[in-house]
Amino acid sequence: MELHNLKPAEGATHRQKRIGRGQGSGRGGTSTRGHKGAKSRSGWSKKRNFEGGQMPLQQRLPKRGFKNPNRVEFVTFNVATLVEISDKYGMTDISTASLYENRIIKKTDKVKILGNGDLSKKVNVSVQAVSASAKAKIEAQGGSVTLVK
Repeated sequence: MELHNLKPAEGATHRQKRIGRGQGSGRGGTSTRGHKGAKSRSGWSKKRNFEGGQMPLQQRLPKRGFKNPNRVEFVTFNVATLVEISDKYGMTDISTASLYENRIIKKTDKVKILGNGDLSKKVNVSVQAVSASAKAKIEAQGGSVTLVK
């Protein structure tokens, strides 16, 4: 057996239907498309979500809620997480730039520090937002909090 000898198994292939090649082919006339209607015409394709003319499910369901286009989304870190980050990466000054350099956040992310957990060492933080309890815990350890835009 060599490459030029290879053939598909018996019955594995079928002859291509030659549609629209005259009456003698057995598939002339309407070319297996039936009579009239959109499906018989060239260029027809079933559109996404088309349900045979009935109102599509997507349009039957009610619209709910409100998406505020001006909402500011923050990536949140707890005070306990700041300790883990400073231990793992050896940082005492935690900023959005240093978090981005260590691939903890994306470049466009805004950071907010929350007050869950305990702080065991001095950490200087410069981020977009800080909760009151987190600020109190950071300053109690001798650290500083700077808000940036």
